[in-house]
Amino acid sequence: MTQEDEEFLQRLLATFKLEAQEHLSAMSGLLLQLERAEAPAQAAHAVESLFREAHSLKGAARSVNLADVERVCQALERVMAAWKRGELSPTPALYDSLHATLDGLAQALAQRLQGDGQPDAALPAQLSRSLLALLGGPAVPAAEPPSEPLATATEPAAAAPQAGPDTVRISTAKLDVLLTQAEELQALKFSSAHLADELAAASDALAAWRRQWDKRLRHARALRRADMSGNGMAHARRERLLAQALEHIDADEVSLKALNDRLLRLQRLAARDRRQLSGRVDRLLDDVKQVLMLPMSTLLAPMPRLVRDLAHDSGKQVDLQLRGGTLEIDRRILEQMKAPLTHLLRNAVDHGIEAPEARRQAGKPVRGRITIDVAARGNRVEIALTDDGAGLSLDKVRARALALGLVSAQALRMMSPAQQADLVFESGLSTSTLLTDLSGHGLGLAIVREKVEALGGSVGLEPTADGVGTRFCIVLPTTLATFRGLLVQAGDRTFVLPSRSVERVGRVALASVRRGAEGDAITLDGHNLGLVSLAALLGLPAGRRDPALRFQQVVLLASVDKRVALAVDEVLGDEEVLVKPLALPLKRVRHIAGATVLGAGRVVPLLNVVDLVKSAQLFAPGASPSARADGAPAASLLVAEDSITSRALLKGILEDAGFRVTTAADGIEALEQLHRQDFDLLVTDVEMPRLDGFGLTARLRSDKRLADLPVILVTALDTREDKERGVEVGANAYIVKRGFDQRKLLATIRTLL
Repeated sequence: MTQEDEEFLQRLLATFKLEAQEHLSAMSGLLLQLERAEAPAQAAHAVESLFREAHSLKGAARSVNLADVERVCQALERVMAAWKRGELSPTPALYDSLHATLDGLAQALAQRLQGDGQPDAALPAQLSRSLLALLGGPAVPAAEPPSEPLATATEPAAAAPQAGPDTVRISTAKLDVLLTQAEELQALKFSSAHLADELAAASDALAAWRRQWDKRLRHARALRRADMSGNGMAHARRERLLAQALEHIDADEVSLKALNDRLLRLQRLAARDRRQLSGRVDRLLDDVKQVLMLPMSTLLAPMPRLVRDLAHDSGKQVDLQLRGGTLEIDRRILEQMKAPLTHLLRNAVDHGIEAPEARRQAGKPVRGRITIDVAARGNRVEIALTDDGAGLSLDKVRARALALGLVSAQALRMMSPAQQADLVFESGLSTSTLLTDLSGHGLGLAIVREKVEALGGSVGLEPTADGVGTRFCIVLPTTLATFRGLLVQAGDRTFVLPSRSVERVGRVALASVRRGAEGDAITLDGHNLGLVSLAALLGLPAGRRDPALRFQQVVLLASVDKRVALAVDEVLGDEEVLVKPLALPLKRVRHIAGATVLGAGRVVPLLNVVDLVKSAQLFAPGASPSARADGAPAASLLVAEDSITSRALLKGILEDAGFRVTTAADGIEALEQLHRQDFDLLVTDVEMPRLDGFGLTARLRSDKRLADLPVILVTALDTREDKERGVEVGANAYIVKRGFDQRKLLATIRTLL
């Protein structure tokens, strides 16, 4: 194959990649429609559409020489044909098999087209055999067709093309607008060239005038010498030199007037070009933003399948309804919102929707319902996620908030129900009885709020009566645009604070700052606030202070319902800034949200307000990270793990976090350690010799002295049955080793201590 042929094939593969994603998305949506189809005609139409999608994908795969993918599609065609002839029964097992086939096909295509891992050559063949087994092998177990699906969507997922991270489909109308804008910039390019020529001519004229001025200056000096020589020079010569000097002055006046007129003309041209350039750049930026706008259905398309799988795994029945998917929003916002929305859906299925029997006993329909509504609110978008599950128990939220010390009893009594409900967004607050790798840590909703606020949005929980559901409301900007920023100086460095988070700027008398062991405090607008130095918060040396100054510059920041006063060296002003995100390896730097370039070309960091407020609340000079909040020594942990490598890893992680750690090689040794000395918490593996983690936990719960000891199971077992057994024996948390995240482990420990 020649290089030209190879380049053509690569372009063809790029086109096929987008087309394949659309076909797979459409087939997944059609399968979900089939699961909820009640009328035979509706089901027949969906089966026929599935057949055609598989046929189209087969032809596309053939055109790019993906023979193994083509064979999978061919087998899928045969299954659909048998379905149309009535030779296959639409059982849950059949749906599960077809969904698994689409997942495997997506994985195989990702490996070949995106380089996601080493391609598994056996995967397509395995998919083909599984499909053909539905026809020639043992029949799919017969069962009554489900009268209701596991998940539904009012807007078909097929309506939303799925583009890869490096491609996006753009309408020709939007491209035409961009082309027109680019052509208009051509005129400014020519005008700027003319302006440059005019400036060069003015510079040449100024240089020529300078040469003439030097010559005339010499004449003036000669005239002065002649005047000083008195009778030594003839009167006629002095008159001649004086006449020449006056002539030069008249010429200079003409030259200066001409140069001044030229500079005024250039000034007018530059001002005109600046206005035109500013307007056209603004229009071009707006049009480029429109190119980056994608319908919300791009984000929502995978959600019905996600809910279906979650409901299937948890033994629940759930309908998902989507509305407002045609509304367009910035593609970059959609990418950032995928994880928060996924977490809210997991919460709704896992914690909100009850099991079928519980719903029946509560007088509810057996099937739960989750609704996602998207609506325009001016230049912002509102996403409302509602479920009809058990609802939020404010009593549990209040009790958990008090137990964690997040709020005082007096402050809690003064809160409205809405403010109390918003406590679920606090890090560490969870009302779940068991902590797993997916839920119960109290981190998820805190991360949801952090991500939403980082986009310039807000998220809230609207309280409802117990037992009648939950409603989360997210409000987002439609685009990521320039915004106003407050420039401040701290520790001889300049930073930008988002103006939307700055409640006020002011000065306080140094004499009014109250000094205490827990830090400084001030009274502002009748409120007592902690005063934290921004330089100290960022770990910077303090700037030089004029001893004559009697006032402190203060910036009051607000994040949701939290406020903090930052002491800064100087407030430099407020201006519009264009923010650039951080690139790898600086993707996530604490306290830093991005950077901007000021007019002088200086790169200035944009500060993350959420991080600043959190750090300011924890900030106390001289505090030790290993000390507990009550001043007691660091917590003592016991780690039971039979693997030497895993035991050393856990010990290192926990000791680096400031805990005192003792290890045991199995359950029996751990039990002996627990009887010899006191520990604050046990972290144990499940699969261990002599006594496993389940047995160890059960023994602790039967021992009066150790019954209340918090236990975290860290294991490779990730089935629902294993987690349920963890609940039965009395474990407080269950963390799966696959995809192990030490932050979850540390957060879980701090929650339980």
